[in-house]
Amino acid sequence: MRVFKTKPFQRFARKERIAEEDLCEAVRRADEGALDADLGGAVVKQRVARKGQGRSGGYRTIIAYRKGERSVFMFGFAKRDQDNINARELRDLQRAAVVFLGLSEPDLRAALDEGRLIEVECDG
Repeated sequence: MRVFKTKPFQRFARKERIAEEDLCEAVRRADEGALDADLGGAVVKQRVARKGQGRSGGYRTIIAYRKGERSVFMFGFAKRDQDNINARELRDLQRAAVVFLGLSEPDLRAALDEGRLIEVECDG
């Protein structure tokens, strides 16, 4: 499973001090069938714990997700700042998921080279 994050998600994760291992753990949970929410259109919502606390009051991440193949963290928000995404945001994220999950290997390499995507190093 290859795991990526978008440049805007990277800024969010850095600001909130979300570690890459926490992102990897969220994807592992999804691969094991422990999805927090399947939003349809290859988009899932996974909770990520705030350091020293549980997942329930932490962060919500929206991921373009294809089990066992590729995950792209597209959007994140703190539960304290936002309850959920609205219908328009969901549609936009579903469209983006189609693009991210449909990238060919050369297009994926180009997105990485241009900094539009950042690969998350997950062990195994």
